[in-house]
Amino acid sequence: MFGVLSERAIMKLLSVAATVALVATAAWGQSTEQLNFYSTLNDGRQARRMLTTYLHQKADRIFQMRRRKIAGFSSAEDVRERKQYLREATIRDIGGFPERTPLNARVVGVLDRGDYRVEKIIFESQPRFYVTANLYVPQKGQPPYPAILFPLGHEAGAKTNPIWQHLLVSFAKKGFVALAWDPVGQGERVQIYDTDFERSKLVQSTTEHTVVGIQCLLVGDSLARYTIWDGIRALDYLTSRPEVDPKRIGCTGNSGGGTHTAYLSALDDRIQVAAPSCYITSWERLLDTIGPQDAEQCLPPWLAQGLDHPDYIYAFAPKPFLILSAIRDFFPIYGARSTFQEAKQVYQMLGVPEKLSMVEADDGHGYSLPRRLASYRWFSRWLKGVEDTQGEPELTIASPEELQCTTTGQVITSLGGETVQTLNRKRMEEFRRTAKPASLEQVRSLVGFEQREQPLKVDPFGTILRNGYRIEKIVYESEPGIRVPALLYVPEKPGKKPAAVFVDGQGKAAADADAGQLARAGVTVLSIDARGLGETRLTSGEDGGGWARYFGDYENAMTALLLGKPLVAMRAEDVTSAVGLLAGRSDVASDQISVIGRGLGAVPSLYAAAFDTRIRKVALDQMLVSYQSVVNGTIHWQVFENIVQGALRHYDLPDLASWVAPRAVWIVDAVDPVGQVISLAEVNKQYTRAAARGHLRILRRNPEQTIATLLEDLFR
Repeated sequence: MFGVLSERAIMKLLSVAATVALVATAAWGQSTEQLNFYSTLNDGRQARRMLTTYLHQKADRIFQMRRRKIAGFSSAEDVRERKQYLREATIRDIGGFPERTPLNARVVGVLDRGDYRVEKIIFESQPRFYVTANLYVPQKGQPPYPAILFPLGHEAGAKTNPIWQHLLVSFAKKGFVALAWDPVGQGERVQIYDTDFERSKLVQSTTEHTVVGIQCLLVGDSLARYTIWDGIRALDYLTSRPEVDPKRIGCTGNSGGGTHTAYLSALDDRIQVAAPSCYITSWERLLDTIGPQDAEQCLPPWLAQGLDHPDYIYAFAPKPFLILSAIRDFFPIYGARSTFQEAKQVYQMLGVPEKLSMVEADDGHGYSLPRRLASYRWFSRWLKGVEDTQGEPELTIASPEELQCTTTGQVITSLGGETVQTLNRKRMEEFRRTAKPASLEQVRSLVGFEQREQPLKVDPFGTILRNGYRIEKIVYESEPGIRVPALLYVPEKPGKKPAAVFVDGQGKAAADADAGQLARAGVTVLSIDARGLGETRLTSGEDGGGWARYFGDYENAMTALLLGKPLVAMRAEDVTSAVGLLAGRSDVASDQISVIGRGLGAVPSLYAAAFDTRIRKVALDQMLVSYQSVVNGTIHWQVFENIVQGALRHYDLPDLASWVAPRAVWIVDAVDPVGQVISLAEVNKQYTRAAARGHLRILRRNPEQTIATLLEDLFR
């Protein structure tokens, strides 16, 4: 068709065609009545940032209170109290530590390098929870030597990564024993292993960490419960070695290893010198830039407790602490600088300003040479009492196979044993056996649900006329800072009518066909974009990439948890505010208000129905069947926005359904944690107790049925 046209000419023609198509699409969109109207208005241009802005404003108030408290420090006792507060909060937030059991450590191989050796070690941080590690031991000088605990970041290769080897070998050549171990989900410790492809089923370690971490959150734990405990047990092993002086222990690591350097140094008094690399910043700057990171770096409700990065340093003070930073890191340098300046004042008050320092290198994320050299100097100064002026020695980098501890390269295929998932499931079963069931009021308190009774501020934005009904475009204020765009479908039929709030996880426009069908049948429908859905959904990162596919709006959902109130509870409040709006209308029968939730909107709708008795009936389409199914599954996606930390210590979604009784609950096409519709038999099995109360219907929809057609009986 294009003959001999040049590639450039062809692209120009395609560009013109695309422009014409876009104009036609825009015109068609306008002619189909602008169901997504709010974000196109001047007043609504920040709609997609609304939830983020709201959460950041809540966080800012906490940051301000924290700054006032820290500014009031006047004695060493204030710092000791802060240390105790951080330790108690951290241990509580991660779910407490496991029992200290025998390590059963064994050396499975040795690499002799002349002036040092590398021992390949396997130990058990918990029974049959195997940890693969490499111990670098000097073979010159006079033991016992000072030692370095070296937690790892997320870089490829785990303990075999060449950069880590530069550090570990250099430390050994400089007269330090150094221990590195594979974190869960990395190296030889992949937790979700694909035997066909011989790698993690989830490819990236941060994705695996967060999939597993969300399962831990449901049980009231954190993935950090396992990763920190691995580090503490690694320290147990390190200090047990006769070559090590247990009074001269340092800790350093980069990125996720910097995170764990901060954790371990704050929690374990055996560590005498610390130097986290490419981690220390501030939560204020994190929220303004990259947002919350993967699961083990987020310890809800950390921010609600008024904690921030400087508190790790106060828990370590007055011992030597070195902040190693990269000016061009994704961990914001201004946060690191503000943390250093805040902590500097405390170290000066304690009379040891020389024991806190910061090194900045004009480079990016990683344990680069400038930071490595600074690290060698810092540890030599404080653990050996000498200045290190030797630089980095020449060294040999071992292959991954040489450093491998297991026969197959994976614990799971060589040794079997436990994984975080199997241990987490045992924790869940333990709580189910021993915990006292929660009441509805206790769950309301746990999630922080608030039902607002005051009249809502409602702004109109035009009307769409259709055959048999009209659509009023409105925005209501669910609470200060949260403006919910909605479509109100009003039937022509006079008099008081039954009504429904429709919460579609894809937004109100996606519910148009069903809402219109219900309106023609005489039901007033308020279809809403609950915060973070529809027009108010944060689009950044939502391009179909892996992270968004698994975790949806991770940034806002995790920030909400860090602030102490889950996103699902906030959305439930938007639903009950919508119920109040309908109940206040003269053309609505206030005793006949139902809620329909679909997809991501279903679980918030269930919470709303459980908490708000004005909701007479609730229909839940394509709802996650239970929280327990997430923990029992291997992987999951698009469930995180509906997670409540610690829910499974107290209740599950079937319990919420039972608390709605005697009001009706319809569950249609319930799905498993990866979004697949499951059998009626399986749903009935999980909802046995709720079904016994006689108010529950569990349904499957025929392919040709709309949800509106299926629910006609619900409004009779």
